[in-house]
Amino acid sequence: MKAEIICVGTELLLGDILNTNARFLSRQLAALGITVHRQWVVGDNEGRLAQLVHEALERSDLLVFSGGLGPTADDLTKETVARCFGDTLALEPSILQNIRGYFASTGRHMPPHNEKQAMVPQQGGWFENHNGTAPAVWFEKDGKRAVLLPGPPSELHPLWNEQVGPWLAAGQKQMLYSLVLRVTGLGESHVEEKVGHLLENQNPTAALYAKTGEVHIRITALAKTQTEGEAACRAYAEKFYAILGDHIYGEGDKGLEHALVKALQQKGLTVATAESCTGGLVSQRITQVPGASEVFGFGFCTYANQAKHKLLGVEDRLLETVGAVSSQVASQMAVGAARVSGADIAVSLTGIAGPGGGTDKKPVGLVYVAACRGNDVYVAKLLLGARDRQSIRTSAANRALDMARRLALGLSLPGTKHFAADQTADFEAEER
Repeated sequence: MKAEIICVGTELLLGDILNTNARFLSRQLAALGITVHRQWVVGDNEGRLAQLVHEALERSDLLVFSGGLGPTADDLTKETVARCFGDTLALEPSILQNIRGYFASTGRHMPPHNEKQAMVPQQGGWFENHNGTAPAVWFEKDGKRAVLLPGPPSELHPLWNEQVGPWLAAGQKQMLYSLVLRVTGLGESHVEEKVGHLLENQNPTAALYAKTGEVHIRITALAKTQTEGEAACRAYAEKFYAILGDHIYGEGDKGLEHALVKALQQKGLTVATAESCTGGLVSQRITQVPGASEVFGFGFCTYANQAKHKLLGVEDRLLETVGAVSSQVASQMAVGAARVSGADIAVSLTGIAGPGGGTDKKPVGLVYVAACRGNDVYVAKLLLGARDRQSIRTSAANRALDMARRLALGLSLPGTKHFAADQTADFEAEER
């Protein structure tokens, strides 16, 4: 089945509202085995909307709309689509009663124009909205369908999950199941070089998606049931694990911070952070994971040199000679954070996030990340390039989280140099 998504609202065209509905609907339709060929955004204009509907019906089997079901004069979606399908609208008393009850529950009187929301198709049908006043409606003609959903995600999501999705699924003979593998420590081109032959399979299929600081591999199987699809994806995922190993740190929608907290909990360990250029980003990501308090107690945000010396014991002579952005300072920051906090593992970051502050010797995007456990310190030198400030910070934070994860699990730390905790960690010594 071919589908098109049509999001209605001038506010979407103007950029006043972020269009998250298209993303949600695309994922939900894909999970049902329905192929989305196009997405559209159209303003509150009857003529342009009607033209788009007629054109889309020539190409596709299903049109899914969001928005334009409100009570005001510019909410034209339902009336316009009804005319395109040759259907008529009539007042549904039960919906009108629900709308009046909704207003009464809030201590308000229902304005007369809200009555239009109780108008439903006579040849099609409707789905009751338990979270708002506008029901979802559907039209059908010559084997083509249109489903109209309210715009607010707080109404659209439950309507889809509870009613519309199952209704569409009942007519599907096959469905899609997807599994996402999350990879860190390798760029997209390096991942493709290693697993490129696995990306040519027809079912399940696999595709790479580059994210800031990591790569996602989406494996998708077309199957008759979810159980069958899940089994196919899992079997194919094992081929990626065999090649990429511990570079795959997790699955689904949980990031590196979740993987780190899980690893620390499993091993009974704790972690501390010492941050300069990331300004607390690593500790913020750790603490957004439920249960992080079991493994995280100290986060030092030492942006100024004085803070690095006073709180972490970084030597003034190093700050004055090699500078704050150096492997030596990163190492002492990690050692100091471990000592002061008593944590089993400590990670530190110091660098130049830009857009200014870079030099020929220390350009924007230079970041040193250190991880300390016991008497061992591991330092990584990142050259992230003159990207935007947030991308540099995010990539650096990802590296710190992964280094801590690897130390917790006893894994190797590729791309790092090893030093003793009481040693001056001069990363570039061999290069001079």
